Amino acid sequence: MVKVITYGTFDLFHQGHYNILKRAKELGDYLIVGVTGEIYDLERGKLNVQDSLLTRIENVRKTGLADKIIVEEYMGQKISDVVKYDIDKLVIGSDWYGKFDYLNRYCEVVYLERTKNISSTQLREKQKIYNIGIISDTMEDGEIVVESKYVSGIHVESVFMEDESMAEEYADHYELAFSTNKMEEFLKNLDIVYVRTALSDRYAYCHNALSAGKHVICENPCSLDSEQLETLLKMAEEKQVLFIDNVILAYLRALAQLTWMLNRELIGQLIKIRCCIRVENSNEFGMIDQLTDSILVFLRILGSDYNNVTMNPIYDEEDKLIYNQIVFHYENRIGCIEIGSTPGMKNHLSILGTKGRVDLPDEWWNMGYFEASEGSDSKLKRYSFNFEGNGMRYLLHEMLLMIKEGSEVSKKLQPEESLRIVSIQQKLLKELQHFRRIPPL
Repeated sequence: MVKVITYGTFDLFHQGHYNILKRAKELGDYLIVGVTGEIYDLERGKLNVQDSLLTRIENVRKTGLADKIIVEEYMGQKISDVVKYDIDKLVIGSDWYGKFDYLNRYCEVVYLERTKNISSTQLREKQKIYNIGIISDTMEDGEIVVESKYVSGIHVESVFMEDESMAEEYADHYELAFSTNKMEEFLKNLDIVYVRTALSDRYAYCHNALSAGKHVICENPCSLDSEQLETLLKMAEEKQVLFIDNVILAYLRALAQLTWMLNRELIGQLIKIRCCIRVENSNEFGMIDQLTDSILVFLRILGSDYNNVTMNPIYDEEDKLIYNQIVFHYENRIGCIEIGSTPGMKNHLSILGTKGRVDLPDEWWNMGYFEASEGSDSKLKRYSFNFEGNGMRYLLHEMLLMIKEGSEVSKKLQPEESLRIVSIQQKLLKELQHFRRIPPL
């Protein structure tokens, strides 16, 4: 007897789920289906699951395909299940390709292509499914496809690229239903447009999507011209749609908690915040457009009442910008950004207070935890918060709530904050352009 096992959340059960179960059943004689538990879903960042665990189990049972149904309750359970039930094959969707190869030592791992175009009548009878289209200029842009799986009620449907053959390749790679290089066709059946292109093209694409009455998520910054950002925000208001900057840090619970604890004098009165960023793109534009997270931290924690901003760019012998130090001068405290491409640079954020310090190493903008030494105790205490994937799921979850609640302004990132951040970036870029006489963007 060939035993097969597969896993899933099976929320808002649809034809795609049925197809996976049917094909898994066909690969053996006995099928075990693991349905993820509610606590496990939350721990792994699966947001906005609509159906209860009992409902999801019942929907799987009704198919008549499962010989046994179990509940997946914790990370690492798959190995235990494979051994316990003497499994021959683990079957999983191809969007997880490679993620479960480690189980090949216990059983055969089979990846099945997902069912395209799942936003069907069957799903819409239960809830509105918001279709997302991606505007991109690179094949290295699959984050939103993966992350959207963790937020029920949205579905990445299509891609637009200027290069038609590249768009087709992208759609095949990420298993999207539709690809095109014609903007009118692309916008036709979408609710949300995600713009992730070169900085120079973002404003025009966002303008097109908003003009068509679509909600828009745009890579940050959408522009280094504050007037262009104001135009987009005004358009969104007039069209009664959302325009959201992709600033993941603003949507993370860790930042909100850190800000609150620092305001409660976790480490006493604040003296200095130091943000270090190691970049690959070391030109003027590349360095300026990667300052968003640092500026957001300063505005949230130190406030917006800084006296002035100074910077010290350093160029190598080939006249290439390799390092820049940008300092926000406050009354009795400073915020310092160090950004550069030199090998010695390491990503890090540190906050110094009169009674201790806070440290966030590595990619601190993906803030899942922070460490603090409080008072005379030199030991670091860790404060941990859920952070999964690349963080896009938290932004998508917030956006979906805003759409459903009819809210035009995010509770996580205010338009005023976005405008202030872009205004600062615009000012810094102009200073660099004046200093180096580089051409405008």
